[in-house]
Amino acid sequence: MADLSPVENLRIPSKEELRELRELPIDPQAEQEIIDSIEEVYFSSDSFDMVQHELEKLPPELNLQELEEYRDTLKKQQDAVSKKVADLILEKQPAYVKELERVTALQTNLQLAAVICTNARRQLRVSKEGFTEASLGLLANQRRRQLLTGLLKSLRTIKTLTLNELSALLTQEEDYPGAIQLCLECQKAASTFKHYSCIRYSNNRWILWFNWVQWEKEQLDVALSKTCKHFDILHYTKVQLAYSLLDKTQTAMDQLHMHFTQAIHNTVFQVVLGYVELCAGNADTKFQKMQYKDLCTHITPDSYIPCLMDLCKALWEVMLSYYRTMQWHEEHDKQDASPTPEGNSIAAASDEVMVDRSYVKKKLEHGLTRIWQDVQLKVKSYILGTDMSNFKYDDFIVVLDVISRLMQVGEEFCGSKSEVLQESVKRQSVNYFKNYHRARLEELRMFLENETWELCPVKSNFNIAQLHEFKFMGQCHSPSISPSRQSASSSVPLQEERSLFQQFLQDGNPFEMHIEHKEEETEDVLASNGYESDEMEKSVYQDYDSDSDVPDELKQDYIDEQTGDAPQNRVSKESQRGKKKSDYNLSKANAPILTNTTLNVIRLVGKYMQMMNILKPIAFDVIHCVSQLFDYYLYAVYTFFGRNDMYESSGLGLISSRLRTTLNRIQENLIDMVRQHLSVPLFHGSAEDRKEKVPSPHLSQLVVLTNSGTLYGLAQRVVATESLVFLAEQFESLQSHLDTVMPAAKKPFLQQFYSQTVSTAGELRKPIYWIVAAKAIDYEQMLLLMAGVKWDIKEIMSQHNVYVDVLLKEFEQFNKRLSDVSKQVRIPLPVSNVLWEHCIRLANRTLVEGYSNVKKCSNEGRALMQLDFQQFLMKLEKLTDLRPIPDKEFVETYIKAYYLTENDMEQFIKNHREYSMKQLANLVNVCLGSHINKKARQKLLAAIDDIDRPKR
Repeated sequence: MADLSPVENLRIPSKEELRELRELPIDPQAEQEIIDSIEEVYFSSDSFDMVQHELEKLPPELNLQELEEYRDTLKKQQDAVSKKVADLILEKQPAYVKELERVTALQTNLQLAAVICTNARRQLRVSKEGFTEASLGLLANQRRRQLLTGLLKSLRTIKTLTLNELSALLTQEEDYPGAIQLCLECQKAASTFKHYSCIRYSNNRWILWFNWVQWEKEQLDVALSKTCKHFDILHYTKVQLAYSLLDKTQTAMDQLHMHFTQAIHNTVFQVVLGYVELCAGNADTKFQKMQYKDLCTHITPDSYIPCLMDLCKALWEVMLSYYRTMQWHEEHDKQDASPTPEGNSIAAASDEVMVDRSYVKKKLEHGLTRIWQDVQLKVKSYILGTDMSNFKYDDFIVVLDVISRLMQVGEEFCGSKSEVLQESVKRQSVNYFKNYHRARLEELRMFLENETWELCPVKSNFNIAQLHEFKFMGQCHSPSISPSRQSASSSVPLQEERSLFQQFLQDGNPFEMHIEHKEEETEDVLASNGYESDEMEKSVYQDYDSDSDVPDELKQDYIDEQTGDAPQNRVSKESQRGKKKSDYNLSKANAPILTNTTLNVIRLVGKYMQMMNILKPIAFDVIHCVSQLFDYYLYAVYTFFGRNDMYESSGLGLISSRLRTTLNRIQENLIDMVRQHLSVPLFHGSAEDRKEKVPSPHLSQLVVLTNSGTLYGLAQRVVATESLVFLAEQFESLQSHLDTVMPAAKKPFLQQFYSQTVSTAGELRKPIYWIVAAKAIDYEQMLLLMAGVKWDIKEIMSQHNVYVDVLLKEFEQFNKRLSDVSKQVRIPLPVSNVLWEHCIRLANRTLVEGYSNVKKCSNEGRALMQLDFQQFLMKLEKLTDLRPIPDKEFVETYIKAYYLTENDMEQFIKNHREYSMKQLANLVNVCLGSHINKKARQKLLAAIDDIDRPKR
């Protein structure tokens, strides 16, 4: 406040003066206007020099009156400001007084605090001087305490130099490294505290060491042997650490391999002995003295599989212990290989450890093959100890599956191909399979002889992949993997498969799942009746694409090169057209045509392939037997429905040379002609060869093939023939799978089987349906009617002969009966085409034969022949959609040959060998007198005789 104005000596007014100033009457608005009139510069800062400012404002020429007026203005401004200040001071006066009182109280408190601090410092100084001696005394006592504590610790250590704790570690806790460590520590302690008289004159440390050396040779070796059956990481770690402390790591590894060998022998002997004694049912102890190989021969068939399972489980535990042993050493080698901060200070010790580690690694690696060889020999003795030729199929498959899994274990264990196991299993499998196949062939003969060739109703989308015998093909394409492994791996696609040792490292056993997986599988392949409902028919082609679980080889299309037939489970373009007159379908659903015997053969093939899939070494033997199943079925269908010497000699090539060769091969290699008409087998001659042969089957008496009303058993013929075609198609779909498991050296056999046998199935349609076509129409009646026609007429006729109408009526009747048969069984389009082709061909050849019987014929007669034939063709085309009409040119060419000249006739005879000698000779004789003379006739007949001479 003192710096308000350097111009005048202003002071703070007293209370009276302030009161007076407040009491001066003044208008507040006028007062505020005066204050507002003060220049802004006066309020700018505290350092503002008002005197200098006012002096600078003076004009050059001073006017006293103006100066006084200006001074009065400044005086008013000062009074207004002073009054304003006085008002503010009086307004804040109570707060000022109150704050001043607080300041005075604070000053009093500060003075009191200063007194307290002074007294405290005085008392601290007295305490410091008084406690120095006590502190030194405490330090001396603490030093004495530390010395006594060290002495007590030494005495306690000396007290432990006894056998009591060592015995507890060995017997109760089995802490072998702890016991060794305790013994070494006792030695070290005795050396450390030898300055004590109680230690200097004691030989306790030597007694401890002597007792330990004697004990460890037996007990530690027993502890090591326990790891061979049930590996325990903690236990093995203790044993290895104990051997390491004794510096006997290499000795431990030698002993370990001896224990594993002994464990394998003891394990298999105890397992087999347990089952033998259980089956013997008495307490006879003679079995315990037997050799293992002899003991295996006493296993009964009923206990064979359970014993094999337990045997493999026990051997798995031994191999798993060895695997975990190697794993333990690998992990500890990695840990020991990690860098340590000591570096060079332990170089010598590190070299010794590296030598031991290298020895252990090589020993373990070499031991893999040795252990697996011992396992193979033990299992081989067990496999060959029992004759399995009379086992049930499912039981034998279980045996193969278990052995296959064991071989897989061996491959993962040491990379072995298990030649010993493969050879022993192959011997048993070949022996079993020969007996099994022989029984199945006899069973197939029984099925065929009792087969009535009725349609087996299956769904329209039936596929062999739906049969549980073929389920293994949808689970895995690798034939080296057992089915139990396939089912486990199929659910985890595109994921790296773990080995068995990784899967069952901690728990479980790979041989526990086999029996569990042999569950009954349900099939849904049979229709509720012969054909499915319309609703199901509509869904046949919509749902058929959902076959993701079907192997690729079962999805492939097959087109028969001989007949052009598509598979029955595919919708052909022809079946998508409108209903044809020649396509006799009872149902729109294109259901496969097969019999119960066909289904049985397919199931049998699935079983054979399953066995082959598990055991590849006998793949060729199995495929050979599979081919015999197809051969026998084909031969049976042919002998039942297609063998007829009279019609085979028709010269129309009904049986191709390839089919005839196939039938002859089957008869020679598979059919036992000696037993064919006998009820019991004969035992003379080549018995070993006949063992693999089976008599030709006989058609069931319930099947009637002589009834014209049923078109001579056409329904049964269709079922038989088309079931064979269906079977061939299924074989075609399996070819790629069979090719993958067939040995390379034997693949030509498989290729020949498919090219020479399977592909000929469709060719049997011709001879089988030819018999129906030859009997369905009365061709002899037509020949008689044609013989009564006069052909040497002189005028051109406009009306055809009666025999044409009779023949057409025969065809209409045939068409009707064909429709009646189709109500029993669906007649596929290829079948109806073959039937119509045969009938038309026989009719056309009958026409030519009838024309060749004509003795006299004129040009008008030949024209009448053409008219008859054209009438026949025109009406026939309305009955069938078969195009082109078979043998149409055969008839037309023969009719037109009547007009040929001598030279053209001679060329005609040389080029058309399809006509018989009689037909050609008749053609020459009829032309005699018209445009061929006698000399030309002799020449042409000689030419015909020359053609016939090589045949004779």
